[in-house]
Amino acid sequence: MHVGCQRGPTTRETLQFLKRHGVEHVCGYPEFDRERGYWTADDVARTRDLCEQEGVSLDMCPLPFLSSSHIDREGRGAIMLADDPERDRDIEHVQKMIAALAEAGVPAFKYNMSLLGVLRTTPTPGRGGTQYSTWKLAEAREEPALTRAGRVDDERFWERITYFLERVIPVCEEHQIRAACHPHDPGVAPEGFQGINRVLGTVEGMKRFVSICESPCHGLNLCLGTTAENLQDPAKEIFGVIRYFGERQKIFNIHFRNIRGRRDDFQEVFPDEGDMDMLAVARALHAVGYQYMVMPDHMPRHPDDPSGHQAFAFGYGYIKAILQAVAAMA
Repeated sequence: MHVGCQRGPTTRETLQFLKRHGVEHVCGYPEFDRERGYWTADDVARTRDLCEQEGVSLDMCPLPFLSSSHIDREGRGAIMLADDPERDRDIEHVQKMIAALAEAGVPAFKYNMSLLGVLRTTPTPGRGGTQYSTWKLAEAREEPALTRAGRVDDERFWERITYFLERVIPVCEEHQIRAACHPHDPGVAPEGFQGINRVLGTVEGMKRFVSICESPCHGLNLCLGTTAENLQDPAKEIFGVIRYFGERQKIFNIHFRNIRGRRDDFQEVFPDEGDMDMLAVARALHAVGYQYMVMPDHMPRHPDDPSGHQAFAFGYGYIKAILQAVAAMA
């Protein structure tokens, strides 16, 4: 395991900041030509070379679409909307990017299969004047009642996920590229939110997801914060989740995030003050043989730190110390 980062853009300035703070592995962002609709092997190679010049390894890239944004703000939503023929065009572009990663020697990509993005309510005051991102389902407002996706129940959502995986995972296998999907953040009530069910907003949904197109290339960007948000007792239940997916080698990236609270009512806090014992969590990851990046995510914000550099620097150092402690205990 090693500390990582997914913050962009992937510039020399950003890479030097990360290197100064002990980060030597990243999820980086190749240049993306919106008119062409995908990045090429040359685009990825330029990003890889820039990383290597600063002593940083490019371990993963995010797809330039299939992000965590709300569908009403998403420009390339055809895959999740099941809009044809644009859906097949976008899937073809994903296939081309998988081949580009392989040619450039980058072994993985991450993505989301979301229509609602990250749902939150009013922030909560935190330590040192920070604001903690918060979700209280009881206070959430469905505005608008329906998105441009209309009503998407479980059956429709699984159909769209399966359509994508059946066309993408075989290409991942062909090129030996790992595909890491982020769960839904957060899960919502069974009847859905804004007309949309969140099938990847439960652990059972995540288990079903990895069982589709069974492949060593098909797995999760396991966000510990998001997973905790979907549990009733995160401090106890998170270890069973890590064992289940870790023993099956379905964890390809870790967002090392902590929360205070439980499903439907939580705050995203600094990793040292949440309900989960993060040293014990890291030891559980080590026990199942996890070997990839461990990165901070959704750190609390403060007006004196508008870019989040201070908070993320704390996160990098915290994770590095945790991993050193795990190594010493092994």
